[in-house]
Formats: sequence, C-alpha cells, structure tokens
Amino acid sequence: MALRACGLIIYRRLQPAPSSKVTDSIEYLLLQTSYGTHHWTPPKGHVDPGEDDLQTAFRETQEEAGLQASQLTLIEGYKKELHYPVRGKPKTVVYWLAEMKDCNTEIKLSEEHQAFQWLKLEDACKFAEYEDMQATLKEVHQFLCS
Repeated sequence: MALRACGLIIYRRLQPAPSSKVTDSIEYLLLQTSYGTHHWTPPKGHVDPGEDDLQTAFRETQEEAGLQASQLTLIEGYKKELHYPVRGKPKTVVYWLAEMKDCNTEIKLSEEHQAFQWLKLEDACKFAEYEDMQATLKEVHQFLCS
C-alpha cells in the first residue's frame, strides 16, 4: 500500500512597504522536524481511516502548528500532488494552499517539530531541501502573484 499524506502550504501577507512589490510581502510557514534529518516542511501527515484528504490536511495543521481551520482561508484553485519514494515505498503528498487570516496568530508546535520559520520565497526554497518542494513553493508563489 502506498503511503499517503496531506497538508497545507500556509502563507501570510505582511503589510508591504510602499516601495516594495506585493510579492515581497508574502511569507511561507515551514516547520522543522524534531526527528531524522530535521528537515523543513509545511504541516502535513498521514491520512487516518475514515478521513478525506482535506480533513487530514486541516487536522495535521492543527496538531503540528496549533492552527484551527477557522484561522485559515483555503485558496480555491490550487492543489498539488507530489510523488516520491520513502524507504523504498511510493509516497503521495497532497498539498492545498491556505492563507492566515491574521498574520500575527501564534504558532504552537507539537513534539514532532522543534522550530518554525516564516520565510520569503527565496529563503523558503533554501530551507526546503527537496527539489519537488522548492518547485512547489515557486509554483505557489507564481499562482499567488498571477
């Protein structure tokens, strides 16, 4: 059985400085795992029995970052599936895009993560070492700016 996980790519828009472009005010939330290689990732996790993919994404976001669905706005028209092997088994991760309603909402990490960062696109891509995640972040940014 292939592994399946779902999550949210969460962003916030800061008040842009008058001289800056709107795109410069977008920051993405990445969490650093407290296990393994301590990689950085958006909140995500495995689908529980009886759950649909989007329910999983919201549950995992609440468990891992302390964010309730009511604190987020799901962005219509964006959904991304990534496929890669994990320990020799195929894994599918489905991401939706969500915006923080209040950019000052506190992030509350679970024991699965040891740190979080709000990062502009360039830094988010540096933190997210995996090429498919970097490409997804760039795609999201393009989507938000179009």
